[in-house]
Amino acid sequence: MKIYTKITGNLHSPEWKEKAAEAEIDFINLDQWTAQKSRFVARGDSDTEYAVALRRRSQLLDGDILEYDPGTRKIVAIRIALSDVLVADLSALAREAPERIIQLSVELGHAIGNQHWPAVVKGTRVFVPLTVDKKVMESVMRTHRIEDIVYGFQPGSEVIPYLAPHEIRRLFGGTGPDSDVHHSHAQPHGHAYTHDEEHTHDEERESGAAPARERMHDRQTAMP
Repeated sequence: MKIYTKITGNLHSPEWKEKAAEAEIDFINLDQWTAQKSRFVARGDSDTEYAVALRRRSQLLDGDILEYDPGTRKIVAIRIALSDVLVADLSALAREAPERIIQLSVELGHAIGNQHWPAVVKGTRVFVPLTVDKKVMESVMRTHRIEDIVYGFQPGSEVIPYLAPHEIRRLFGGTGPDSDVHHSHAQPHGHAYTHDEEHTHDEERESGAAPARERMHDRQTAMP
């Protein structure tokens, strides 16, 4: 059995869209917990078994390409089934006085922090991963009843284009039973990446596969 050790590209990037449109794609369907692993064996839609052994803690993204055969125009790619995300919209606070904004923001932070839920803030929205049953999260939000903050659940696939790689890990990694939580270091321009990312950055460039944070760049757009 062939063992796949690197990422060739990503279906969502502009340079691969044309090739993908003309190719036969065998998707390896992963849940978000398995996608956090660097070593696993899984079957594609064609029932072919694939062994993956990336560097430890490498970040697989939805659409990552493990193999492309230009002769047969066949692609082996990753498809990740992401859980829903709780999205709290704070845009209504913009019309409030600064003191009121601070008060309501602290109340929301207390509600989320008291449950030990990780969160990512983008613009006027707060994204919280589904770490417990959805009904439990709804109950917590109803109990606190924070005025002027609208919340709801959104599919992870719709949220992920707005996120940087380290934010994706925060929302979809480290919350499952098999997750591998690890520390990261703050870097210039607000990016955080792990020791393994630092060591593999040059290797990935040499191999032609950009790091996960760069592979996500083309998919990131401004929040509406």
